[in-house]
Amino acid sequence: MREPTRLFLFASAALLLLLCSSAGAGGDFAGDYSKLSGIIIPGFASTQLRAWSILDCPYSPLDFNPLDLVWLDTTKLLSAVNCWLKCMMLDPYNQTDHPQCKSRPDSGLSAITELDPGYITGPLSSVWKEWIKWCIEFGIEANAIIAVPYDWRLSPSMLEERDLYFHKLKLTFETALKLRGGPSLVFAHSLGNNVFQYFLEWLKLEIAPKHYNQWLDEHIHAYFAVGAPLLGATETVKAALSGLTFGLPISEGTARLLFNSFGSSLWMMPFSKYCRAENVYSKHFSWGSSRGHHTYHCDEQESRSNFSGWPTNIINIEIPSTHGFDAYPSITEIAETNFTNMECGLPTQLSFSAREMSDGTFFKAIEDYDPDTGIDDTFFCHLSYGTLINAAYFRSYHGDPVFNPLTPWERPPIRNVFCIYGIDSKTEVGYYFAPSGKPYPDNWIITDVIYEIEGTLTSRSGNVVEGNPGATSGDETVPYHSLSWCKNWLGPKVNITRAPQAEHDGSDVQMELNVEHIHDVDIIPNMTKSPRTKYVTYYEDSVSIPGKRTAVWELDKANHRNIVRSPVLMRELWLQMWHDVHPNATSTFVTKAKRGPLRDEDCYWDYGKARCAWAEYCEYRYLFGDVHLGQSCRLKNSSAKMLLDYL
Repeated sequence: MREPTRLFLFASAALLLLLCSSAGAGGDFAGDYSKLSGIIIPGFASTQLRAWSILDCPYSPLDFNPLDLVWLDTTKLLSAVNCWLKCMMLDPYNQTDHPQCKSRPDSGLSAITELDPGYITGPLSSVWKEWIKWCIEFGIEANAIIAVPYDWRLSPSMLEERDLYFHKLKLTFETALKLRGGPSLVFAHSLGNNVFQYFLEWLKLEIAPKHYNQWLDEHIHAYFAVGAPLLGATETVKAALSGLTFGLPISEGTARLLFNSFGSSLWMMPFSKYCRAENVYSKHFSWGSSRGHHTYHCDEQESRSNFSGWPTNIINIEIPSTHGFDAYPSITEIAETNFTNMECGLPTQLSFSAREMSDGTFFKAIEDYDPDTGIDDTFFCHLSYGTLINAAYFRSYHGDPVFNPLTPWERPPIRNVFCIYGIDSKTEVGYYFAPSGKPYPDNWIITDVIYEIEGTLTSRSGNVVEGNPGATSGDETVPYHSLSWCKNWLGPKVNITRAPQAEHDGSDVQMELNVEHIHDVDIIPNMTKSPRTKYVTYYEDSVSIPGKRTAVWELDKANHRNIVRSPVLMRELWLQMWHDVHPNATSTFVTKAKRGPLRDEDCYWDYGKARCAWAEYCEYRYLFGDVHLGQSCRLKNSSAKMLLDYL
């Protein structure tokens, strides 16, 4: 078995001794590593939910009792799916619980590590477990890592209305400051970034304007946005119309019922970067708690651009001619354009952009093809799906009392912002749907899928599709167009570095300094890639905003759901924090010139040279229990001084 990683233990102890002596008087944060806290905001479906009811399940030996695991308990899902659905689903109109069962989010780190603990199910449902293990290896204290789980089924306004989530989150930051004496590092993944964005906007209405930035500086040292769907995710559309099982043993129709009952389902819908809602912050003293309707307007670029700036239209629907064009009063111009085809009995194809998704045009158009949800009217009221979604859009998002979440996010006013995401994976960016002739929830079928990959758009059948593909592709879940929006947070001059993800000696590191960056135009480095090597590309800016740093990290082939378990990401985060708090650091960001092993797990046996690889760092040291040569390769006792190379 591996012994505790000596480099981390030595480095953490040395760091504490070095920096405690450099802490400023009066308890102010002045580079004291021991004062930092880490606050984790998980993503969609990444928090355990537990039953808060007693539910007797007929024809099943398993019932639901208070505190029983609901999300995720695959045993009960398999044996009592109807009971499980009652505990999971919400009323899609008002987001209340099912009359017979309710669930609430668990608390603490255990709520986000493994969703379904078990010998087999545990590793399959692991989310933040590896992250926590790394923190322990780094020497982080138990009270320095704080998880803030939430009910990921709810819209942002309901999170506050029902659970006072944002009030509690504010208290969490303030408690961490009082407990540790320093600000926090925020780690948010996927939907957790949307939650944090809403929190920052909510905070503007809770704190006097002149104290807002001061509060942020005192309580938040750095924000790490991991896999943030800043302009939404097209996969959400598939989940809403045909169902997305996420690997669960349920049908797509059941998955659609479940997903569409969540208020948060619309939070991740694609929207146009050219459309914005009015700023409630400007009405700080007059808005109060009223639920008015926000003005949602688009600038001229929306009308001039193709596909609302996205690579292609989000949805294309083939409508049978027998239904008639009067079924779509909001898009009669399109229907009239295709009148000749309809006369001939040919189907009409309707296309919808990201703007038409977010402003309700699409869901209004499909009302006649989702005539009845077909669910028990005591809970879902037999409304059409389009009607329900439109009502939810305008009540929970366009009419949100804080701000409209379907608005492009400008750089948050935090001192250090790091936007991190995966690229270069095959990612869905558009769909072709057609009515199936079946009742809800199986009334739509996918006839084709459009993918982005390696700077091109292709269909499921392999045909090239015309559109506006980006320089690369997304992370298998969120398109590159949405992930890379945070590049607009960078200033007019950017330093770019590309380095291999694996340990390297610096021979394959490429750099470009002071690259010109035009707002709303992607930055494409003039660099090469070896086809057999995965890289990290760093975009860094520390001069455009005095006293603030902004960085974007792109990790080749990093999967959206697994990126928080990436050893490469954890290594880079830790080195950046080591650099930031070290009194002898000379550069603004950690150097990328070299990467050596940091843990015993990074050492391995080089069979070609018949010795441990990275002889400068690693040595052969057998311990009882080792079963192969690579396991006996461990860091040298003198390797800790190598950390000074990263300053």
